[in-house]
Amino acid sequence: MTMSARRRFALLDWAARHQAWILEDDYDSEFRYVSRPVGSLQGIDAGDRVIYMGTFSKALFPAVRVGYVVVPPPLWTRFLESRFAFDIFAPTLYQRSLAEFLSTGHFARHLRRMRSAYLERRDALLRGLDRHCGDLVQVHNSDAGLHVTVLLREGLDDQEVAARLGRRGLAAVPLSNCYVGPVRKQGLLLGFGCAAPQRLHAATRLLGEVLRERNGKT
Repeated sequence: MTMSARRRFALLDWAARHQAWILEDDYDSEFRYVSRPVGSLQGIDAGDRVIYMGTFSKALFPAVRVGYVVVPPPLWTRFLESRFAFDIFAPTLYQRSLAEFLSTGHFARHLRRMRSAYLERRDALLRGLDRHCGDLVQVHNSDAGLHVTVLLREGLDDQEVAARLGRRGLAAVPLSNCYVGPVRKQGLLLGFGCAAPQRLHAATRLLGEVLRERNGKT
């Protein structure tokens, strides 16, 4: 979730008082559609309590296989020792190429182009859900990232819906798998990053058909 400024400072204050570390995974932060990008917690941390992590696999492409960690100075030695304990080889060529891509401004231009493309795809998915799925789904979150979270109408089983979609060539992740405990909401995680708007519209039509089939049998 995106925390308010008050909660962010309260969390940093708690970490400082308890000498605790905060792991900040800034996943897909480059792609935000309803407001300006939210600044990182690490950027306002005056006490060096935040370990900031990110990856280029989403912003560029998965095969680049380069992530990064911004480590507070007190942990530098331990992180370096741990890194060398795993292996002593890093993909130097990829990292140097990526560093040049960043320093010459190509990455910033790439992000601007992709934000526009992903916004178009996200909006196509939302329009399709509204038109073809009606009140069978409720959009839970579509503010940022490359996925839309939807909750299903009561009585629908998300794992069964996902399985039926898979047999018809569509992939969706059941949200009930993400819960701990007996009370679980039924929903789906729908990705839109790799599909054209027309394909997303067709996919929502198929989703609506599957949901109506299952809803008619509940």
